[in-house]
Amino acid sequence: MKIIFIKKRKGFIFVTVFLLVIVSVLYSQGIAPKSFQAFIQQDRQIPIYSVDTPEKRIAISFDAAWGDEFTQQILDILENYHVKSTFFLVGMWVDEYPEQVKKIHDAGHDIGNHSNTHPDMAKIPKEEIIKELDTTGKKIKKITGKESILFRPPFGSYNDTLITTAKEQGYYTIQWDVDSLDWKEEGVEPVIERVTSKVRNGSIILFHNNAKYLTKALPTILETLQKEGYEIVPISELIYKKDYSIDHTGRQFKN
Repeated sequence: MKIIFIKKRKGFIFVTVFLLVIVSVLYSQGIAPKSFQAFIQQDRQIPIYSVDTPEKRIAISFDAAWGDEFTQQILDILENYHVKSTFFLVGMWVDEYPEQVKKIHDAGHDIGNHSNTHPDMAKIPKEEIIKELDTTGKKIKKITGKESILFRPPFGSYNDTLITTAKEQGYYTIQWDVDSLDWKEEGVEPVIERVTSKVRNGSIILFHNNAKYLTKALPTILETLQKEGYEIVPISELIYKKDYSIDHTGRQFKN
């Protein structure tokens, strides 16, 4: 019979590493204790990807950075299905299509800030972040008369500085948990399948205003979601504005 002696220090390290591995696995599955999640996230800023809600409420959003070929058709489809959505606009797009910005606003849709020149805002200093947000925010307000409170980072790229700075400027940073990947232009059915198969309560869906097959896929998507009992609302009506927390997946919870 062999007896193995482990030095106290080595034993402590072994147990610590073992426990960290176990907790990491639980955390990755979303079942770690909330106290632990809060501890490891206390210095990490995360955007809102989706919202925890018992209600069958979701939001659809459209990013507009280049082109305007399908915007009016999208607005017509949304009106036909009595849906209010959210459009994230780049400042350069606002400059080129101010009449569409007014139409989007007048139709009752949210207008969010999507930067001014569409840079990777996780790679620029705070001063440039403020300039990007402020420039587009002023452009939107000049046309709509309203302050924008929603911000989506170009490319979905972010870091702590970006989210903190956006919050200081009065913005909720918004991502998505359902990506249509419509920009890949693979056809109508793939867009429909991706969206309708992944939606859940509180989902935020990403589309692009100038995607080739979107206007053909959108009616079926809206019909399917409405038949399944989902209420489609603007993001500003879906998210919690105060007394909330965000878990490691970006799901927003009411405290």
